[in-house]
Amino acid sequence: MSISGNLPDPYASQGGSANLADILERVLDKGIVIAGDIRINLLDIELLTIKLRLVVASVDKAKEMGIDWWERDPELSKGARETELAAENERLRRRVAELEPAAATSAPQRSEESA
Repeated sequence: MSISGNLPDPYASQGGSANLADILERVLDKGIVIAGDIRINLLDIELLTIKLRLVVASVDKAKEMGIDWWERDPELSKGARETELAAENERLRRRVAELEPAAATSAPQRSEESA
């Protein structure tokens, strides 16, 4: 006597079960936060604390939550890299402009006789 014909198929995409794509779509649409802390104590003295926070969400959902660090990270965004380079270039130009007059006044004057 076999009852396996009456059991639902756990991998079927119809009915009440969900496949991986459906689960992933729901997680990315709503977002999920996983948080945890690891603490190591010795004789009631806290030696180490590690706080873990993981957010899994779509880019749109992350932006809704105010998370957009990848847009300002020069390693990940061309626009951020260009902005950072332009700011550095401006700082260097100001520094050169400050140093040129000082270098001109402190440089020894060469006379044509000693040359």
